[in-house]
Amino acid sequence: MPLNAGDNGYGSVASPVLTASEAGSETASLLVPDLAPDPPWRPMSKEDLEVSAGSPGWRRVRCYLVLLFWLTWLAMLATAVAIIVASPRPVPVTLSWWQKSLFFQLQPDLSTGQQSEAVCEQLPYFKSLGISGLILQGFFGPRSASPVNVTETGERSGTLPQIQHLLSESDKAGLKVLLDVCDAQILDSRDEVTQHVLRFWLEKGVAGFLICDTDKAYSEETLLAWRSILKEFSQEEEEERIVVVKQTGDILLPLGGSAQQRLNITLVDVVMRSVLPASPHPLSAQEVAVAIERHLQTPEHTWLGWQVGGKAPHDLRNLLLVLMMTLPGTPAVQYQELDPAQTVSPHEGSLQGANKSETALKAKPQRSTAALLSSLSHIRGREEALLFGSFTFLPFNTSFSSNATQSPALAFLRSWGCVHFLVLINVGPERHALDPAWAPSLPEGGVFVSSSEKERLGAVALKTLVLQPREAVVIKLFEPGKYS
Repeated sequence: MPLNAGDNGYGSVASPVLTASEAGSETASLLVPDLAPDPPWRPMSKEDLEVSAGSPGWRRVRCYLVLLFWLTWLAMLATAVAIIVASPRPVPVTLSWWQKSLFFQLQPDLSTGQQSEAVCEQLPYFKSLGISGLILQGFFGPRSASPVNVTETGERSGTLPQIQHLLSESDKAGLKVLLDVCDAQILDSRDEVTQHVLRFWLEKGVAGFLICDTDKAYSEETLLAWRSILKEFSQEEEEERIVVVKQTGDILLPLGGSAQQRLNITLVDVVMRSVLPASPHPLSAQEVAVAIERHLQTPEHTWLGWQVGGKAPHDLRNLLLVLMMTLPGTPAVQYQELDPAQTVSPHEGSLQGANKSETALKAKPQRSTAALLSSLSHIRGREEALLFGSFTFLPFNTSFSSNATQSPALAFLRSWGCVHFLVLINVGPERHALDPAWAPSLPEGGVFVSSSEKERLGAVALKTLVLQPREAVVIKLFEPGKYS
């Protein structure tokens, strides 16, 4: 009888009872252990996390992550620096005092102390307008044929104390003074006489001299001698003494009358040019536009100064002021351009009228024009684009005009780095709106900086801008959504 047959006995193993399905399955487990239920899930406690985080594996992972973060940060920093270094950027320009200046031309009558005081009382007011230099005219006429006439004794010796007082008060007010010596015969005399005159006034504090390109002194030999004397009095940067040459015609005359001898730009500091040509009658709007456009499209390699020059319609006074203050170079305004009550004599700069000197000098310039000058001078003083930025003349397509030749409009751009100023000038009597396709490379809009005829404020879209008759506007351009 088999050992395991029948009842369980010695050598037999008790086996669980299998169901029919399990018995017929080849995959059924031979042994079915007792299964305990799984413990319920619970989150790790703070202590468990600290124990797990402190393991050697996690410590290595954290070190790798911190190292990766700093390497990524350094790579981003190096990329940013490389982009900044490689990007084109404007080169800072150091300007001399006369390049940053706004000059004011006047011809006061200093024959009495009362007249001299009237001028001196106006100096702080001139300074508040942004004026930083005076050009005094009328002291050296054709009759000044000997040095004594302009220094110690003689026909005009009575004005010497008044001139010295004016120079002293101008220095206190922070105003440089240039002497206009155009047509002065004394400068055509012997070299030692001329040098004596120059030294005399330089010692009195004069910052420089203005001559005409028609003067005998306008020659290479004379200017070289002048530069030597001026250098003696130009030891400090802000005390640099200068020579200004006034251009009397459409083009600057060659030195010494020689057609082959061009002006050496190291001999003079400023070439003073008139925006408008000389004319016996007031110029029409078309003539004004043609004169302006000619200057805008003429490249120059010398530092220019600007004055209005010829006769223009009275209602273009503010427009021409905006133009001069935004052109590259040094502007020079005249007293008559701020005071419409005065008329201009054939010798520009002189004051005419019933009470020509005292009344004119005590009367404040017209408020609107003076306010415009003050605004433009302070804007020019703080904006590099207007001081020394590049200049680009822009073709101007407009609407609202049935005849563009009768209603001329002009435009140019002053730029430095990423800063752009758009100057729009409507000389004619009709309104102008910009063509939507005009200058597509420009930003779509900007903010008003100044206007010749009315106070314009806030943002402006170029496609909706309408220029009023005889209006000039200055707009600081911005990319959409950017206002800095």
